[in-house]
Amino acid sequence: MTEDIIEKLLEAARWESSAGNVQPWAFVVASSQKMKQSLFMAAFGQKDLEGASVVFVVCAEETVAEQGYGVRGKSLYCVQDPAATIQNILLTPYSLGLGSCWIGAFKEDEIRQVIKAPKEMRPKALIPI
Repeated sequence: MTEDIIEKLLEAARWESSAGNVQPWAFVVASSQKMKQSLFMAAFGQKDLEGASVVFVVCAEETVAEQGYGVRGKSLYCVQDPAATIQNILLTPYSLGLGSCWIGAFKEDEIRQVIKAPKEMRPKALIPI
């Protein structure tokens, strides 16, 4: 997958609206075979991850949402806002003639270790492209 396509996917994700434009999300793009294999294992061996060119890991940044909106930001907006951006990431590959899938079944702590995420950054979805 070209850097240009990856950038288009990230751009689509970043332009999604969020509560108060706080944007409580972070994206990790896994392209190395080693990282993709680790994600595959942490996601119960889901086959869509095996042949993916890249895997987007969409995370919620709880502290960012909480700073903007308190408890409601942490408990609601940091779930809703990443979900909306996930939809953009899913629609964009289709417009480019590519396939994608939303994977939500995984071991969160293992995914966090694979992407070296701090505790307040919670993985919400894996999106193989």
